[in-house]
Amino acid sequence: MAEQEKTQVIIVHSAKYQTTYNKKYENRKVWIEPNHNHINSYIPGTIIDILVKEGQKVAAGQSILVLEAMKMHNDIQMPFKGKILKVNVEKGQKIPKNFVMIEIEPAE
Repeated sequence: MAEQEKTQVIIVHSAKYQTTYNKKYENRKVWIEPNHNHINSYIPGTIIDILVKEGQKVAAGQSILVLEAMKMHNDIQMPFKGKILKVNVEKGQKIPKNFVMIEIEPAE
């Protein structure tokens, strides 16, 4: 007797569909909503310079870090007006992709 396949419901634009998932889909990396109060590295590299300190108020567009990756200096800028809560990197530190470099608090 053949084992029955387990079906699951998937919702696409409010329409419900019965489907079976393959192994690749079941073992996928689950998407996690990004935390907008964290500045993550988008590429592995080395911290060249830190231009802010903890507790400092920063304007939108202001440079906060310089990250060297693939022989290029990448200027990391503040996405919005806020305050630096924590700096998680040091000058000369090598970091991987998606490393939380700086934690920020939005300005009121």
